[in-house]
Amino acid sequence: MSFDNENARFQVVVNQEQQYSIWPDYKAIPDGWTAVGVSGDKATCLAHIETVWTDMRPLSLRQAMA
Repeated sequence: MSFDNENARFQVVVNQEQQYSIWPDYKAIPDGWTAVGVSGDKATCLAHIETVWTDMRPLSLRQAMA
């Protein structure tokens, strides 16, 4: 299944640096990433990420700058 397939289902995942991505539902989530509980078509998942990921800096950088 392709990331461009309109029927593809994804889930939103996040890593320990609080960076977000989408991952195909049918694949196991890679080590270092965790599902956040949002799934759906690509547009739905990307819209969620746009809403919650407002600071693109990795967590370690934000902490170092604080």
